[in-house]
Amino acid sequence: MDRYWFLTWTTYGTWLPGDKRGFVSDVGDDRAGKGVRHNVPGTEYDADHAGLRRYMAERLKCAPVYLNREQAVALLPQLLETGEYRHWLMLAVAIMANHTHVVVGVPGDLDPESLLRDLKSYGSRKLNQGWGKPPSGTWWTQSGSKRKLPVDPAVVATVKYVYEEQEFPLVSWKREGH
Repeated sequence: MDRYWFLTWTTYGTWLPGDKRGFVSDVGDDRAGKGVRHNVPGTEYDADHAGLRRYMAERLKCAPVYLNREQAVALLPQLLETGEYRHWLMLAVAIMANHTHVVVGVPGDLDPESLLRDLKSYGSRKLNQGWGKPPSGTWWTQSGSKRKLPVDPAVVATVKYVYEEQEFPLVSWKREGH
């Protein structure tokens, strides 16, 4: 594999812009008079904008979406199948009620947004088949985190984090030998 990625995405409405845990979204910049996004790796990100969070919560189409164990158990093989079909090397997956982590190796230099899109799209299809579409029309928030893992120690550490260090996984998986 030529590149390794750590992908994370959240379920609809569970981590909004303005969240005290931190977020990456456009925020006002008084100097320039337009939005700015603080998302450069290794730099500070925005956090705890209560007004923005309230504003975003008021615009939700429905209550936040949380996965249950049965849904997570159905989602895992679909994520692995998508990776296998695309010739990606899936190394670790953890599915929690409000977010999913995936560590994946890919040939070439694929756009990480397409990796994320494919996993979420086929995952949605599987969940829709078993539970119908949620009232929001989507299971997931838009986009997600895409972190390139630069060297083997980072891949090993991230696999360990995803497989062993999640506080409340509904389901987790790790490729043998990794």
